[in-house]
Amino acid sequence: MTAPMTQMTQVRVRHLPPLMMQMTTMEVTVTAAKTAKRIQLIPEPHQAIATPTLVTRTPVLTTSARPLLTSVLLTTLLLASLLTAAASCGEQDSVLGPSQGAVWPPADGSVRYANPVEAATGFAIEFVGFSNPLVGEFQAGDANSGEVEIRPTATGPITTVLLRQLDGEVSWSVLGAVTDGIVPTAPAAGSVVKSPVTLQGTSTASEGTVDVAVRIRAKAPPLATGFVTGGSMGQMGPFEGTLEFAKPTTPEGAIVFSTSSMEDGGVWEATVVSVRFG
Repeated sequence: MTAPMTQMTQVRVRHLPPLMMQMTTMEVTVTAAKTAKRIQLIPEPHQAIATPTLVTRTPVLTTSARPLLTSVLLTTLLLASLLTAAASCGEQDSVLGPSQGAVWPPADGSVRYANPVEAATGFAIEFVGFSNPLVGEFQAGDANSGEVEIRPTATGPITTVLLRQLDGEVSWSVLGAVTDGIVPTAPAAGSVVKSPVTLQGTSTASEGTVDVAVRIRAKAPPLATGFVTGGSMGQMGPFEGTLEFAKPTTPEGAIVFSTSSMEDGGVWEATVVSVRFG
């Protein structure tokens, strides 16, 4: 068998998040068909990049460390987008910006947010389904991104909403949300999904049940709802399942993983993963 030919393609990356600082040029090798391509991540002038750290689950973050969460998630989205593009890139140089995988506000432009806290609040209530959540202050990650913490009650778990001003926009968009108690590994953020979608990860809930909804980027009912079962009573455990969903009407959407309050059945915490429909 003839060994695959190796070609070098330079990929120039702009607007790297703060986490990817003080690092050297990184190469990623992607094998597609019969040609192996070596992809270089080239920083713009005055930027340096670092090798991101892979973790198997979300760590418990202190208050001072939580502002870094946005950079971690944006880095993950950026690298996922880069590797997808690298598999099909040709001989020409490619210029990639940060992932544009917003899940809120609606894609039709009917709603715009000049304030990131208002964007997080609208997302939490209208998209995820929180009822009268307690909304924290905006914590900036860089000049165009940051996060807002959401709680169902003063002592409830934190759901961190990730926000960004996308390229060419002054309004704020939501890229997703994370919580320590629900850590999905599939689908990956920014991935293309088809029905039925595979659901995998780890979680903990009062009775082990994590509700799942497939949603389009719009003010509309879910395409499908279901549940998976993971760990319980504070112990993280694996979950796995599939969920069939109806034909989407927008190219972008999200998988919403959430748990419910034992007192009133309202949303207790949520992790929201941005996806594209294939």
